[in-house]
Amino acid sequence: MSLVLPLDAQPTDPALDGIIKLAVMAVGGQGGGVLTNWIESLARAQGYHCQATSVAGVAQRTGATIYYIEMAPGDVTTPVFSLAPSAGDVDITIAAEMMEAGRAIMRGFVTPDRTTLIASTHRMLAVSEKTVPGDGMASSEEVKAAAEVASQKLVLADMDTAAVKVGSVISASLFGALAGSGALPFERAAFEDAIRAGGKGVEASLRAFAAGYDLAQNGAREQPAEPVVSKQELVAPGGPDAGQAAWASLEARIAAFPEPVRKMATAGLTKVVDFQDCTYGAEYLDRLAPLIEADSEDNKFELSSEAAKYIANAMAYDDVIRVADLKTRAQRIDRIEDEMRLGDGNVLQLTDYLHPRAEEIVGLLPEKTGRKLENDPAWMKRIDRWFNRGRRIRTDSLRGFAMLYFLGGLRKWRLKTLRHKMEQDHLNAWLQMVSGYLPDRYGMAVEILRCRRLIKGYSDTHARGLSKFDKVLSGARMVENRDDGPQWVARLREAALKEEKGGELDGALKTVESFAA
Repeated sequence: MSLVLPLDAQPTDPALDGIIKLAVMAVGGQGGGVLTNWIESLARAQGYHCQATSVAGVAQRTGATIYYIEMAPGDVTTPVFSLAPSAGDVDITIAAEMMEAGRAIMRGFVTPDRTTLIASTHRMLAVSEKTVPGDGMASSEEVKAAAEVASQKLVLADMDTAAVKVGSVISASLFGALAGSGALPFERAAFEDAIRAGGKGVEASLRAFAAGYDLAQNGAREQPAEPVVSKQELVAPGGPDAGQAAWASLEARIAAFPEPVRKMATAGLTKVVDFQDCTYGAEYLDRLAPLIEADSEDNKFELSSEAAKYIANAMAYDDVIRVADLKTRAQRIDRIEDEMRLGDGNVLQLTDYLHPRAEEIVGLLPEKTGRKLENDPAWMKRIDRWFNRGRRIRTDSLRGFAMLYFLGGLRKWRLKTLRHKMEQDHLNAWLQMVSGYLPDRYGMAVEILRCRRLIKGYSDTHARGLSKFDKVLSGARMVENRDDGPQWVARLREAALKEEKGGELDGALKTVESFAA
């Protein structure tokens, strides 16, 4: 995000000095309307004239809305309020998310001569950030730097986490930060009375209010780093004694690996066993072992670590069985209930959206049958007409849950399917290409391993990723004998990750073709 700071505001009409102008920049679901109602209630309770309006924006992140409030002391006779904020004419700006703070600065709602900016540092990704196949997240550091320059007073902290920790939502902690900033001429008790007057979730809101107030007064305190926990919902190895013994033998094999590789290899093994079983996990280690033998401490076992990660990702591909399995796991339901803060007596209705293509359906069939149908355009068209439509399945119902649970339980059948055969063939060809560069072209082997990052998801997402992967590998063949070949492979991969349609990748490939010929 490029930010252009607004010019300092021009002197205002002295007659307007008594009017306080406040803008709230919020995303759908953050309680911007509730926060506005509290501010309006607070002002009226303190004898102020007050008007609140809202201007809805486009639905980039479930809707970005500007709430605007103007207030004036009761002794001001019949004030005339504006309906929307103007650039350079806002006293207080509250941003419920970091990029909303950036949007406020770009629109001129934050100026160094007058504006108190209160913003939460957490992120809610925009659609443009989510659609990038790689890391499309905009940098918050540029916004922070701009906020320090653009505002007269800055209150910056993770208001969302502060609210969640006490069982509330960000609107309450932002209201507390507003009180703690001293930007409004009201006592803390008046703010708390406005929350009580709302009558809903009062105790939780007051706790979040106190957290936000403390952040505004004292700033964020240093917290000890918490261990990073993977969001992937894996089932810990368990079951009968035979299964435990098989797992122990796999762990023993990893113990013999070089120390720098063990952590990633253990994570990869866990993922693969969770995907299928311990026998499949042994196949994972069988594929990994030759690359470890070809590696060395001089190279810091970079090849082995990358192989441990990406071979596991390739073996634990997303098929219909995997998706159904993950959607019916108890851990997923517990996580959703926790995120929704489901209390006693509340009912959760959960609807999952599925959109299977003909390729997914045919992929579930035995290899021979699936190949026959795949090569018959008439049958593929017919199957696509039957199945390729959006389906909403209520997984909180017995029928919907049972349907997905049955599909998720077909993991033993998976190894006989056409999809598994196709994945195995693709995996073997990829690893053969990697091995072909060893030992002389170590850098090329590492970069080819990393290209597996392009393949993810299922259905259309998987097909697009696979197409980009094949294009990058074709480009790699053109530069494989150049000293800067690894650098060019990395450039091609990054180009493929920048946007969904692959236009930048096609341009980069033309550049490679121009000098490779």
